[in-house]
Amino acid sequence: MGNLIQPEWPGACYRVQNRRLLSLNLHSLQAVLSVAPFILVALFAITFHEAAHAITAAACGDDTAKNLGRASLNPLRHIDLIGTILLPAFLYAIHAPFLFGWAKPVPVNWSNLRHWRRDMVLVAAAGPLANFVLAALSFGVLFVLLASAVSPPAWLRDTLAASIVLNVLLGVFNLIPIPPLDGSKVLAGFLPEKWALRIAGLRMRRQAVKWHTQALKECVPTKPPADLGV
Repeated sequence: MGNLIQPEWPGACYRVQNRRLLSLNLHSLQAVLSVAPFILVALFAITFHEAAHAITAAACGDDTAKNLGRASLNPLRHIDLIGTILLPAFLYAIHAPFLFGWAKPVPVNWSNLRHWRRDMVLVAAAGPLANFVLAALSFGVLFVLLASAVSPPAWLRDTLAASIVLNVLLGVFNLIPIPPLDGSKVLAGFLPEKWALRIAGLRMRRQAVKWHTQALKECVPTKPPADLGV
C-alpha cells in the first residue's frame, strides 16, 4: 500500500479553536473598555467625596481624618474592599439593573469642632458638594469639546458623560436625610438639639455612654470621642 495522506482535521480544529479564543478575548477586552470609564469616574468621585469630608473637618478644627491620611486624593486611602470593589463587581457580573457600593467612612470627632452644629453641616455637605463641583466641571469640559470644531474621542466623551451622571447621582443620594447618609447630618444642623441628637447623634450618644462608663471604671478624665463617620 502506498503512503496514506493524513487529513488536516487537527490543524483545522486548532485554527477554529484559536479563532474562538481570539473572539472571546476581544469580547472580554471590549467589555473591560466599556466599563473602564465608569470605574475611573467612580474612583475619582469617591475619592473627592471622602477627601472633601476630611479637609473640611480639618478646617473646622478636627484633624482626626487628616492624621489618618484621609485628606488625600489617593483612592487607596478611601477604598473599602467589600463596598468599593467586591460588591460592585459582583453586581456587574450578574448583570444587576443597578450598582451599589460605599467607601470607608471618614472619622470625625465632633467634639473637636469649633461650632459643632454649624460645622457638622459643613463637614457633611462637603462630600456631596464636591460631587456637584466635579459634575459641573465635567459638563463644562464636555460642552466646550462638543462646541469645538474637532470632535472629541469617544472614550473621552463617554468618560465625561459618566462623570456628570455618576457625580450628580452620588451627590443627590448622599443628601437624602436618612442616617447614616450625609443628608441626615445636614438636616440635624437645622433642627433643635433634641432632634439633632436623635437623627445624627445616635452613635454619639452611644459612645458618650461608653465613655462615661469607662471614665467611672478608670477614674481618668478624658474627652468623649463622639466619633461619627461621614
